[in-house]
Amino acid sequence: MLPRHQEPIVAIATAPGRGAVGIVRASGRDLQALVDAVCGRALQPRHATYLALRDRQGEPIDQGLAIWFPAPHSYTGEAVLELHAHGGPVVLQLLLARCLEAGAHIGLRVAMPGEFTERAFLNGKLDLAQAEAVSDLIDASTEAAARSASRSLHGALSNEIRTLRDQLVALRTLVEATLDFPEEEIAFLHQANALERLAGVTESIDNVLARARQGVLLREGIKVVIAGQPNVGKSSLLNALAGAELAIVTAIPGTTRDKVSETIQVKGVPVHVIDTAGLREDAHASDEVERIGIARAWSEIASADAVLFVHDLTRLGQPDYDTEEAHIVGRLPHAGGRLVHVYNKADVQSLVHAAATAGEGITLSARTGAGLDALRHKLLALAGWHAQPEGVFIARTRHVHALRCTRTHLVQAYEILTGRAPALELLAEELRLAHQNLGEITGQLSTEALLGEIFNRFCIGK
Repeated sequence: MLPRHQEPIVAIATAPGRGAVGIVRASGRDLQALVDAVCGRALQPRHATYLALRDRQGEPIDQGLAIWFPAPHSYTGEAVLELHAHGGPVVLQLLLARCLEAGAHIGLRVAMPGEFTERAFLNGKLDLAQAEAVSDLIDASTEAAARSASRSLHGALSNEIRTLRDQLVALRTLVEATLDFPEEEIAFLHQANALERLAGVTESIDNVLARARQGVLLREGIKVVIAGQPNVGKSSLLNALAGAELAIVTAIPGTTRDKVSETIQVKGVPVHVIDTAGLREDAHASDEVERIGIARAWSEIASADAVLFVHDLTRLGQPDYDTEEAHIVGRLPHAGGRLVHVYNKADVQSLVHAAATAGEGITLSARTGAGLDALRHKLLALAGWHAQPEGVFIARTRHVHALRCTRTHLVQAYEILTGRAPALELLAEELRLAHQNLGEITGQLSTEALLGEIFNRFCIGK
């Protein structure tokens, strides 16, 4: 631990703004002096006590509740004092200032972002994956993401990692024990079914990795950019997907000058949809503002997980339109199946484009909503989503990376063990590296830089 982890901390734990109730939270090894100064009386552990919260002169700042959590039975594992008052910003700032004043002699300071949860991790109340799930639960943008984050907070991912770790430890113990008996080591490993056990661990890793990828989708969602020429129905498609009039729709070319964003959910997966300015050559742009909008559209396209290239069925076959289409398609990303051709205005065009009927695109009507379900399913398929929300835990990109690294080392260990002359020292090293990567997920092996990166993203007071 760093020296700052020994210092008592305090912060407003509720969101900024006005509300019915606000909370000021303090945590430290010894907060009894703070309790006496602000509450003026002893508090029964883990019971809400209604009383006057007092300033330095003994005058009440507010009437509220005080709850005392003696260590180690608290969120942080330290002594914790929570003051529940009316949720006005001035009242909470007065309470915070009073706490800092009363706790100045013990070094009480304002907490940094995520510092309460960081202490919960450092004091063994949560592992690192559970601590991250706290933030993910707060930030969840869909019901499925919230439920998955709750499962991770209650240890779903951690338990999976713990099981894998125990299997690896047993295998490492077996391999390293044979290093002292080189003349019998290979026969001993075969008798102990080391190869089958290694294959079993790898299979388990694959299973966890598949669900972790789903968890990353629930947490981060996918970025979808709607692109196409002016007046093909991009803004209408955004409005139809969102179920609200977010973007202005007119017959005037170049109505959308900048990106318009909205996050929707499809089967519980957050989909960040971005409507962009109509694409055309700079020479055809009406002014500098439209040219800037077009440049921003290409920038969004470059970073998209999926691009919906919208075609206007009523204009297909017109020479100028088709020429511009071909020019734009040549610049769009085709790698990885990110490009989806969407043929719009099917409600006014009875002749459906041949490419759409051949399965190369999706035909729909943004005005009537026909075909939108097919588009939603296509987006989920592109993202790699599988409908199994009850078995999914929330996960982060770093978890997936650690699992992939673990699997790589296990595969290399398998190749060593099945080689003609297995080098058991190398086998033991690969297993050690696999074990190390697993430990990074739950924080058994973590650096101060990693902890700082994770907890600095939390809100203050949590």
